[in-house]
Amino acid sequence: MYRRQAPEIIPEENTAIWSCTNEGCNGWMRTDFTFLSEPVCPLCQASMGQEMRMLPILNQAGNSFVAHRS
Repeated sequence: MYRRQAPEIIPEENTAIWSCTNEGCNGWMRTDFTFLSEPVCPLCQASMGQEMRMLPILNQAGNSFVAHRS
């Protein structure tokens, strides 16, 4: 008999992001992944505003980023 394993809980933290100000666009990016002090949306070229969002914690491993797992 097999038992389904409970899904692994991925820890989240309140993360600063840039979010598109265009109502019809869902574009956003983590502030840690931007090179500009005030980026434009890569999807629609509108301006972006800063927000906070609960997102999975990322740890840097070498040159790539991986989701943190406890």
